[in-house]
Amino acid sequence: MRDSIIVALDTDAHTALALARTLQGRVRWLKVGMTLYYAEGPEIVARLRDLGFSVFVDLKLHDIPHQVRGAAREIAHLGGGMFTVHAAGGRAMMEAAVLGACEGSAECGFDTPDVLAVTVLTSMDEVALAEVGVAGPVGAQVAALTSLARQAGVQGVVCSPHEATAARETFGPEALVVTPGVRPAGADRGDQVRVATPADAIAAGASHLVIGRPITEAVDPGAAVDRIVREG
Repeated sequence: MRDSIIVALDTDAHTALALARTLQGRVRWLKVGMTLYYAEGPEIVARLRDLGFSVFVDLKLHDIPHQVRGAAREIAHLGGGMFTVHAAGGRAMMEAAVLGACEGSAECGFDTPDVLAVTVLTSMDEVALAEVGVAGPVGAQVAALTSLARQAGVQGVVCSPHEATAARETFGPEALVVTPGVRPAGADRGDQVRVATPADAIAAGASHLVIGRPITEAVDPGAAVDRIVREG
């Protein structure tokens, strides 16, 4: 369970680094999302990696293939272990991300980062999808984008725990199925709509669990991780 937990550091560099030091030896993965990356820049990835962590760079790239290829190359230069693109950007864009990741790792000597395709954000439901022109249930949209992502050659997808089983069936046993929207029993949902407990997410087929505020806002973040591991 410990190696499956990805702690989301959606904060400033000082707080993020303090949390990272607290969590050394308790988790393997830390997530750098937009808030932290845009505040501190690429250096934060290297600083967390230097503390011994694998870093999930969650910038959800979504642009023309040429731009995404270049961005993927630069993320690989930083030594990121995984990064995200929006599956809605299309097959060519996702293929460009995979190509850029391979190019970047060849240039710098780091392992090639895994590319994850974001399907439907866990803050969205059918009403929110309809507002952006997507009719039908969330599950159907996740399934369509998961199939497209597999064709594009990415290493896995990001989806809610509710769609993890279907994603696992589409991609197979070795794929990465990363699930945000994971909350320990009794925790506040925040702005997440489609949520599950860590144990339920793993049982559904998730390979990794993105957990932020239940850990980072806890009085004792390390103890919070230990409780989640015990519950799982």
